[in-house]
Amino acid sequence: MSGKDRVALVTGAGSGVGRASARALAEAGFVVALAGRRRAALEETKALLPPGRGLVIQADVADPASVSALFETIGRECGRLDLLFNNAGINAPGVLLEDLAYEDWTKVVAINLTGAFLCAQAAFRMMKAQSPQGGRIINNGSISAHAPRPNSVAYTATKHAITGLTKSLSLDGRKYDIACGQIDIGNAETEMAARMKHGVIQADGRIAAEPLMDVENVARSVAFMASLSLDANIQFLTVMATKMPFLGRG
Repeated sequence: MSGKDRVALVTGAGSGVGRASARALAEAGFVVALAGRRRAALEETKALLPPGRGLVIQADVADPASVSALFETIGRECGRLDLLFNNAGINAPGVLLEDLAYEDWTKVVAINLTGAFLCAQAAFRMMKAQSPQGGRIINNGSISAHAPRPNSVAYTATKHAITGLTKSLSLDGRKYDIACGQIDIGNAETEMAARMKHGVIQADGRIAAEPLMDVENVARSVAFMASLSLDANIQFLTVMATKMPFLGRG
């Protein structure tokens, strides 16, 4: 990479929103560090990027030591970090709240919330110390950051918490020229959301198919948020399938 390249880190870059967003950011001129637990999937993402625009770093965002190693690698290989897209996330089995296993709860919290915090904390340290100072963090929230689906307590709780994390990062980052915003996504067609078109439980107990949107709409939205100069910030952006049951849900 050249000294003029902007550097982005995308967590959960091996599939879905992460893969599509990494491609959009690379096409916008970023060198993209691709982080995730599955090296083979990350290599597949890298192959979709323009030559020289991807750096594969296997990492587990829920592990503090792994996150430290991730950012050390970015510092060594890239010299700075201009954008963190906190995208990595999982869901728990869609069981009744009273039947949710403790282990499933803690795994979702560890990846969706603690992982986002650990990466944001490490990004703060790097962005604060680098010259020129500053950067941008985009957190992947969800429609669930506003309204839950049935049987989604772990996912919904973590996505509501991401909103609090976003606000705190945005406030605490001002003195370092670190901007932080949140993208809330509804029914993007990815592996995670594929079940929507076959029918999912609704608030009244019905099973109904739901419309999906092309994941490229999300990728373009992330790239747009990333394109702003640091004196401007999109605090919250919702991009969703037009006809999905969100407004009026319940």
